[in-house]
This record gives sequence, C-alpha cells and structure tokens, in this order.
Amino acid sequence: MRGTQKHENLAPMRRLIALAGLIVLLSGCGGTDDRAPFTDSRIPPSLGPGFWAPEGWAWGLIGVGEAPVQRYGVSSTLTAPRANILILTGQGETAEVWFETVRELNAAGHTVWVIERAGQGGSARYGGPHDLIHAPTFDDDIAAVRTLTRTLAQGSPDTPVILIGAGLGGLVALRAVQQGAAVDGLVLSAPDLKPDGALDGWQIWLAKVGLGAIPQGLGAGWKRDAPDAFARGLTGDRDRGGLQAAWQVANPDLRMGGASLGWRGAFAEASAAASDGLAATRAPALLLAAPGGEGEAFCSALAMCRAATLPGARALPHLDRPAVRAAWRAGLESFVLERISAHEAARFPPPTATPTHGL
Repeated sequence: MRGTQKHENLAPMRRLIALAGLIVLLSGCGGTDDRAPFTDSRIPPSLGPGFWAPEGWAWGLIGVGEAPVQRYGVSSTLTAPRANILILTGQGETAEVWFETVRELNAAGHTVWVIERAGQGGSARYGGPHDLIHAPTFDDDIAAVRTLTRTLAQGSPDTPVILIGAGLGGLVALRAVQQGAAVDGLVLSAPDLKPDGALDGWQIWLAKVGLGAIPQGLGAGWKRDAPDAFARGLTGDRDRGGLQAAWQVANPDLRMGGASLGWRGAFAEASAAASDGLAATRAPALLLAAPGGEGEAFCSALAMCRAATLPGARALPHLDRPAVRAAWRAGLESFVLERISAHEAARFPPPTATPTHGL
C-alpha cells in the first residue's frame, strides 16, 4: 500500500517534467552566425562528487517565439515535492556551478530547475563569437521565465513556485514578476540590478544601426589564464570560486568572455524598467546580500520585501565560504518554508467561525 502511494505521489512530477520537456519550441534562430545549444557537459577531473550533477538531473531546452532556445536543468525528489524552485543564473554563469545547491535543495524536499539566459552558458546564441556575452534585449529571457513558471503552476497547482534570481538573474527575475510571472515568492540573491556607467554616444549609435554584437572592449574573448571568481574577489572560498573556470576548461561550449554593446544597452533598459515598476510589484520577496548593496534600495521600494543581510558575503554568496553560505542557505530555506505555509493557507482557508448564541 505504501509503495502504491509513493508512485501516486510521483505521478504529478513525472507529468510535469514530461510537460516541460515538450516546451522545446525549436523556433527559427536564423542567421549564419548563430550557435546551437549545448545540452550536456563533461565533469572536470579536478572536481569531487560534491560538485557533480545531482541524481536524476536532466537537461532540456525552452524556446519562446523567435528567440534562441535556452538550456535548463531539473532534478526532483523521491517523493512529492514541497516546492518548485526555479533558479536564474548570474552573468556568464552556467547551471553546473549550482549543482551543490541543487542537491541540498532536493534533499530538503524540493524540485529544482536552473535556467540559463539566451546567448549564455549552454543556451543558443544570437550570433557572433561563441564566447561573447551578447543579447539585444532581456525580453526573451523574461518571456522564457514567465512561460516556465506558468507551466510549473499549471502542471502542479498544489506546489508553490519560488523564483531565485542570482546576480544579474535577479534583474531578470524581478522583471518577470513585474510582468506577471506566476510565483509564490521571489528571492534576490546578491542581485546585480544596475549597470556600471552608461554607453558612450558612439556605442549607442553602433547598437542602433545593428552593430550591437560588437564587443564592449578589446580582448573580450574567454581566456584560459583569466582569474577565477576567487582571484577576482567575488567569493572567499577558493574551491567554489574555481568551479566556473573548471567547467569551462572541460567544456569549450560553456566558455564565456566579455559582453557586447547590445547586451550593455539591454541591461540598462531592463534596469530602468525594473526601477519604474518597483512600487507596483506585489510578490513577496527576500533580499539575500551583504549589507549596503544596491539591492537594498530596490527591496525597500517593493511593497512586500525584507532583507536578510549576510555579513562578510561577496558577489556570489551561493559559492562563498562555509559560514556565509550556511547563512545564505538558512535565509533561503526559511523563506521557502514561509511561502509553502502561505500557499497551503490559501488552498485550505480555516472555516468561518459560527457565532454562538446564548439562551
């Protein structure tokens, strides 16, 4: 009897993953310089099992309209999931560096999805050099997130959907929520919400005349000897700080270098739109970042946002030293449990009290 019940619990998730696998709309990515998506990866020999893909991990592709298809990965639990968690990776970051976190979230009872943006990681390219971070707009990324969250909500309505945006993924996540993404909660993990400086006049002109795929600076390609995240001061953990570089050395298709002019302009446009829509954003939100970061101003302007500061954290708290990472995980799990309870309360409201009458 217990075995039968277990299979019944797994049935909705199997249908959900099968449904997600059908969202591969191989729409025209036209153009001679386009690059196909990369839906697999080799494990770097330097990494231990703790950084390998979780058990049952599966890759898929999602495409919306004419945009390049985007790579995502998913792994579930052995029982009915408590929450569907969708992670949006940071700038130039691949899904592989999230394997450790995904495994932990699976162990906590959640199904976890990780999606990369168009033109980055293993997703298809808009064109240009394969290792150039290029996108003419963030609208395609936002549309893909909305499609995936809607699929999750419709495929498993009893399970809350939590959206996590890391770094620049925080900006995409925020814009997706502002445009109606079906989520029960939004987590901004050390979000990158504003570009550093504006484009020069000639750079804006080049982007407008269709030359946005030009690199923003010289030597924008991927370099084997480039400093890793630890050397750049983005994390205080040497091993985790080298994860991205290790995966890219072992998998040339995942290599990313500098950004294009068009991408820079798209970043500025999305940032301005996000700022304009803060007051009208209604999803419950959590900011996980070091004190004094740019996310605090955004969080304070949101109707339902609280900040959980991470003393000593840097730009990549999910890859930081154990003490910081433990605080990051604790804040995340507390928020997820809170949203699970709220979701349950909405589904099963308490019965209306019947007034008593004395004789």
